[in-house]
Amino acid sequence: MPSSEHAVTRLLQEWRDGDRAALKKLMPLVYDELRRLAHRYLRRERQGHTLETTAVVNEAYLRLVDQRAADWQNRTHFFAASAQAMRHILVDYARQKHAKKRGGEAHTVALDEAAVASSGRAAELIALDEALQGLGALHPRRCKVVELRYFGGLNNREVAEVLRVSEVTVERDWRFARAWLYRELERS
Repeated sequence: MPSSEHAVTRLLQEWRDGDRAALKKLMPLVYDELRRLAHRYLRRERQGHTLETTAVVNEAYLRLVDQRAADWQNRTHFFAASAQAMRHILVDYARQKHAKKRGGEAHTVALDEAAVASSGRAAELIALDEALQGLGALHPRRCKVVELRYFGGLNNREVAEVLRVSEVTVERDWRFARAWLYRELERS
């Protein structure tokens, strides 16, 4: 795995420096991990939903490829950004589904027409996103810890590496953020 990690980091840096061939070499190295992240997200959804892991992976990858000026630090940074993109895809889709239920029109997200969540689950996901935005406004690093751990599946060491803080700080931020989010979600 370490050689794969170094290869991904090297390809990300080459891509950042303008080598389009590096992007073609990158996808086979990161695809399985992106599928694992997407599967982790979708596993939290209701039983029987029909949104496929591949649709989420493809949409996230397209969003990441469009970031021409991304300054990828390393493999972990790329997967953290991937996790954040997947979170936004699912929240956008939940908002769209929730808006359609209410008769409104929302921005179309390029996913298949399958339901990502029941309307109750969609409302929960939207409430969580709003709470995370509130946390991010007050405590940006703590919000990032939640995104990376909960949505990205990163462990404390990986989060500490991305955020350039100690593992103890990550654990402390994680405990604070969970309590803060729980309180905010109870209020709504």
